[in-house]
Amino acid sequence: MAFDAVMTRAVTRELRENLLLGKIEKVYQPESDELVFNIHTRNGNLILFSSVSSQNPRLCLTSDRPDNPPAPLPFCMLLRKHLQGGRIVSIDQKDAERIIEISLETLNELGFTVSKKLIFEIMGKHSNVILVDMTTGKIIDSIKRISIDASRVRQILPGKIYVYPPSQDKIPYDRISEEELASCDGDKRVILSKVGGISPAAAQELAEIPPHERKNWLDRVISDIDSGRAVFRIYSDSEGHPGDFYAADLKDFEDCCVRTDYPSASSCICAFFDRRDSSNRTKQRARSAVKTVSSHLEKLNLKKQRLSEDLLKAENSDNLRIFGELLNANIHAVPPGADSVTVFNYYDGSEVKIPLDARYSAAKNAQLYFKRYGKSKTAVKEKTLQLKETEGEILYLESVLTYLENAENESEIESIRNELIETGYVRRRKSGFKEKKFKASPVKYHTSSGLEILVGKNNRENDILTTKTASKKDIWLHTKDIPGSHVILRTDGTQPSAADIYEAASVAAYHSKARSSENVPVDYVPVRNVKKPAGAKPGMVIFTGNRTVWVNPKLPENINK
Repeated sequence: MAFDAVMTRAVTRELRENLLLGKIEKVYQPESDELVFNIHTRNGNLILFSSVSSQNPRLCLTSDRPDNPPAPLPFCMLLRKHLQGGRIVSIDQKDAERIIEISLETLNELGFTVSKKLIFEIMGKHSNVILVDMTTGKIIDSIKRISIDASRVRQILPGKIYVYPPSQDKIPYDRISEEELASCDGDKRVILSKVGGISPAAAQELAEIPPHERKNWLDRVISDIDSGRAVFRIYSDSEGHPGDFYAADLKDFEDCCVRTDYPSASSCICAFFDRRDSSNRTKQRARSAVKTVSSHLEKLNLKKQRLSEDLLKAENSDNLRIFGELLNANIHAVPPGADSVTVFNYYDGSEVKIPLDARYSAAKNAQLYFKRYGKSKTAVKEKTLQLKETEGEILYLESVLTYLENAENESEIESIRNELIETGYVRRRKSGFKEKKFKASPVKYHTSSGLEILVGKNNRENDILTTKTASKKDIWLHTKDIPGSHVILRTDGTQPSAADIYEAASVAAYHSKARSSENVPVDYVPVRNVKKPAGAKPGMVIFTGNRTVWVNPKLPENINK
């Protein structure tokens, strides 16, 4: 990740041009590691976004407006107290470090002007945002508190004097001489160990440049940034996943990646991290739900195993009835106090040994066998019903697990989580925030002939799609005995072609647990033949008169969502 001191220089210049003398109007903290500042400037209202995530730390201007949580976190409340209404008087980069300092003037409780400094340290897993009193140099607080247990070198705690991170024994990139840079071997590790403030990607670029041209390349990058001529690049793979970004060409990426240019550092950084952070956030949010669902599935599978064993035992209980009947027929042959008796089995002509309870008579033992036989028959009915309910729960949770694995954004994860709350698998959050009313928004595609395909992203959407959205003449599709989405092929009252059926079936296979498989069976049937049983869990339906096709998971080539 190329958020080095060179990119920090570009961001600092951009913030200075846009935010200087601006007034902080609002402060939000959407996540524990994120901050959002609404700043009123001479160019209008601008939004400054900061993240100290260990994976994706950055500071940039953004056009997005992250959701404001209903209950602000403590550090957000502290920033509102100290900074809201404050005026930005300077924005500077600390030497050739990944540190940006924003100095502000605010009014204290007595109405006197006081100076505060908001320090953004963009240093990977050590990233932090620290509020410092400029008069005393003491830390007011930070988004991440670092105690002596975490670091013996540098503590970040309220009341302590702020100290910059320890400097490394390197020459800053903007002060290194041509001779010092040329003397580095053509190895990026050597350059990284000697030149301070550059990323591994920039070091690799310098390593591939002839030694006498390295200083010129570095000076040209700095000059372009300082003059505002810099063009910022994102390098992505063939699937659009961002690999790196920088304020100059990176030859290692030019040949193997797709390059996209951006006019400003913030637009480049936002585009890069939005793609990367969205994927990471989705996976992170999904991980918690997947863990919960997997835990329930593990318990249900164990319950299913035990019920199956009990049912098998109950079904093989005819010998209990036979023992009771044979004892009644041979009461005279059972001596008092016997713990077993061998009698002739007139059912198959063999001799059978019957265990007895020595405390009871033969007649009482026969009654006990008949009682156990009656309980076993009752157990067969109860265990069969329980087993059916357990299998239904397993099928439902497996479908939820599939939706979590295929989810593409946080809103889909949140919809699935709300579904789990409604079905009782997850506890509702304890907050005064009223959850939004669920609104179905199925994924839409079109076949080659122009027919619309609708796909549910979770079980609640499946229900709405199948029972309310679809007409009786539409075609309903679902992978055969495999968890997946309900898919509706809208026919508009016409007879769909075989090609339409196969394309819709391929979409159904793609939106299922069998996404990475081949030759997947998909059932299809008119919607009129699909029914939802009373009391069934979300997404659970029954259908008749279905036909099956085998397809490979695939989305239509002319995707039109």
